[in-house]
Amino acid sequence: MAKFASFIFFFLCSYQVFANNNETTNKTIDWWCNTTPHPGPCNYFMARDSSIQSEIHRRFRTMTILAALERGPTPIQSPRAPQPLRSKRKTIVYRDCNNLIDNTILQLNITLQSIQTNASFTDFDAQTWLSTALTNIEICRSGSHDLNVTKFSSPILSGNVSELISNSLATNGALLDNSSNTYGGGRKKQGFPGWVTNRDRKLLQDLELATRANVVVSKDGRGHFRSIQAAINYATGRRVGNGRVVVYVKRGVYRENILISRTMNKVMLVGDGLRYTVITGSRSVSSGFTTYSSATFGIDGIGFIARGITFRNTAGPQRGQAVALRSASDLSVFYACGFEGYQDTLFVHAQRQFYKSCYIYGTIDFIFGNAAVVFQNCIIYVRKPLVGQANVITAQGRGDPFQNTGITIHNCRIMPAPDLRPVVGSFKTFLGRPWQQYSRTVIMKSFIDGFVSPEGWSMWEDSNFALSTLYYGEYDNFGPGGSTRNRVRWPGYHVITSSNVASRFTVSSLIAGRAWLPSTGYLTFSLGLSL
Repeated sequence: MAKFASFIFFFLCSYQVFANNNETTNKTIDWWCNTTPHPGPCNYFMARDSSIQSEIHRRFRTMTILAALERGPTPIQSPRAPQPLRSKRKTIVYRDCNNLIDNTILQLNITLQSIQTNASFTDFDAQTWLSTALTNIEICRSGSHDLNVTKFSSPILSGNVSELISNSLATNGALLDNSSNTYGGGRKKQGFPGWVTNRDRKLLQDLELATRANVVVSKDGRGHFRSIQAAINYATGRRVGNGRVVVYVKRGVYRENILISRTMNKVMLVGDGLRYTVITGSRSVSSGFTTYSSATFGIDGIGFIARGITFRNTAGPQRGQAVALRSASDLSVFYACGFEGYQDTLFVHAQRQFYKSCYIYGTIDFIFGNAAVVFQNCIIYVRKPLVGQANVITAQGRGDPFQNTGITIHNCRIMPAPDLRPVVGSFKTFLGRPWQQYSRTVIMKSFIDGFVSPEGWSMWEDSNFALSTLYYGEYDNFGPGGSTRNRVRWPGYHVITSSNVASRFTVSSLIAGRAWLPSTGYLTFSLGLSL
């Protein structure tokens, strides 16, 4: 803490008042705080330093991030439960929350450091990382409610930090609106950004990618490892420099719960095809895990790529929330992969993600989270739920109006799975419902089969929650269920008729794909609306 306090003091001193712009000379901290959604905590925590009286907009952004960091470094503590913790439920919640809190601090620090030292940094990057920081806090809270473990404390969960991060999002959002370099990184030679090495580009374009793997996993013992986690740990632990680690997983069913931690960046997992290489688990909320920790495969490291693998959770419809894959990997790509589960199959937790030519199976909220994510050329299969249940495909979790997150389903097919097809008339199916206040989902140029209910979208537990603040849109869809004639009439629902509006939710806009997706050279994808 002493070192952190010294860093804060140094940073604040380095940005004391100077007046290069007459328009901003007389603007005080009070003035700037009053432009944010939560001026109270902003004034309280930032106005204490009397030497900081006026700053131009970008320096005010730095100060809002510093204020959030100043409140955040303490891990969660339990006033009543001595160590070691007394129950599996508490252990899981505390472990999840400490990981999420650590990641929030990391996102704030990355943003702060990039503002000062990273020449390729953009305001779009900052909005992504700040969005993730805020999302992590909300996932910690929701996980504690999953297992009814709420008696712990941390300054970062008190509410002030969330409000301070929200202020940072609002401040940076104004910069983003005025930025001429929204997408970041730029396009370099041959369509690749500068941070992609020639070796990575050649490796990613190689059709015989598996033969160049750093390690091979095989059930029959003919590889380097029988365990995928062991192979990843080995390869990332012995990596020299910052090159990509490629793990080839031969055909077989691997019963493992795997974590790609935030120190394991640039990992690529290659299978023998989604029908042949399967990673499976059966954790669920009803068996004592949070939704977050129920994932068969969890990813926090930057730049993860998967190709030709199925991620599965076999807990079944009776066990409630049970995640097959959870990703908070920024700039991640999933190509020709499968995701199989029932409720909460695919947790697109945070950051920028792209899914191409994938198969996704589930029942309730089975594509959910608060990433900026695009699904392109995927097939979405809705399975048979329990009697009395309704199917809901998406539950997007945008909790702040300035978060640059959302779910886009582009040129996909939405269809009943084989188990639902014979009884399709017995169950309602909806395209989505609002998990959080500013939930945002757009479906465009996709085939929607006739089993989707004519109203299209569902309320959250029969309430009017978020109907005015959500953004749900449909653009140029087709098929028996594609008509918008009988859709909901909520203020937040939109039948998009303008290609300019629809283009805001394409790869190049929603996830800034122009800057980084060309690095996955073996993919063919569309940056815009046309395919």
